Amino acid sequence: MIEVKNLSKSYGSLQVLKNVSLKVEEGETMVVMGKSGVGKSVLLKQIIGLSKPEEGEVWIKGVETTHLNGQELYDANKDLGMLFQGGALFDSMSVFENTIFHEHYHQHTPLDDLREIAEKALVSVDLKDVLDKSPAELSGGMKKRAALARLIAYRPTMILYDEPTTGLDPITAQVIIDLIIKVNKELNATSIVVTHDIVLAIAVATKIALIDQGEIHIVENPKDFFSRSGNEVIDFFKTILPQQCLERRFSP
Repeated sequence: MIEVKNLSKSYGSLQVLKNVSLKVEEGETMVVMGKSGVGKSVLLKQIIGLSKPEEGEVWIKGVETTHLNGQELYDANKDLGMLFQGGALFDSMSVFENTIFHEHYHQHTPLDDLREIAEKALVSVDLKDVLDKSPAELSGGMKKRAALARLIAYRPTMILYDEPTTGLDPITAQVIIDLIIKVNKELNATSIVVTHDIVLAIAVATKIALIDQGEIHIVENPKDFFSRSGNEVIDFFKTILPQQCLERRFSP
């Protein structure tokens, strides 16, 4: 379970998160939606510990991690993985080394023992024959898939996804959406997906939270969320929501 309680975070005079509370139960996929610049990605940074809030608490599997650092934070977050917006592959390493980074550099498993694990993880995201390539040789979509392969090799039980389809063409974005569904199912993961991609939200969410001006306003299942009227942000999302997405997800 992932839970944040009354989180507030500011950068200078700009308050980005205002008393945010959110609870993600085991096995849920919580999609956090909102316009650009409303605090979605900042929320993920607080959860994973890359940034610390001025107020509030972060709880991971029943352990408060808000004020943990170093080894204590690493131990508390050992089952928490993240897909960063740009993939966050290490440019100085091959795709192979990126894929087994945790197992080799944190678990100290010899590289020779990890090649099969990397190959299987990459095949599962439809990446073949890239093991010895550098990230610079991959397209944007391939980098996202390689980053997903790293998660599969790591096998966390909780995953944070930061704008996983941003900057991708519709076909590649759909590939990533299908892979997120596959990864979450394979790992039985509890996950938070930050996005303003409505197609992604409809496809993966068990619940959707709307964040606006740094505050969580609504948390509902996707069908009820998109059935609402009178909310400016949701009404806008519905104007660009392909009807077939709703029909495919909610048809009997």
